[in-house]
Amino acid sequence: MTITEPLLIHKHSATLHGHRTSFSLEDEFWSELKAIAKERGMSLAGLITEIDDHRGGIGNLSSSLRLYVLRHLKGTVPAIARDVPDTIEHGAKGGA
Repeated sequence: MTITEPLLIHKHSATLHGHRTSFSLEDEFWSELKAIAKERGMSLAGLITEIDDHRGGIGNLSSSLRLYVLRHLKGTVPAIARDVPDTIEHGAKGGA
């Protein structure tokens, strides 16, 4: 692909918590999302739901999906609670 080639944006649909929603993504982002879901051993719908849940209602889903892919590729995706080992204590009180 060259910089002058038009980006192919396609509309996709997913069911998130029982509600159907749609979003538009370039083919490259869609491919990366599928690869990330496979790498994490989860369904694509599960990954999209997780991203949607963690965006906190800020921005739109399409943008959140693109940012997630970008952060994943840069290695800056924040850990989420289920990815953190149980041996790590969160919010521990007391001194060092």
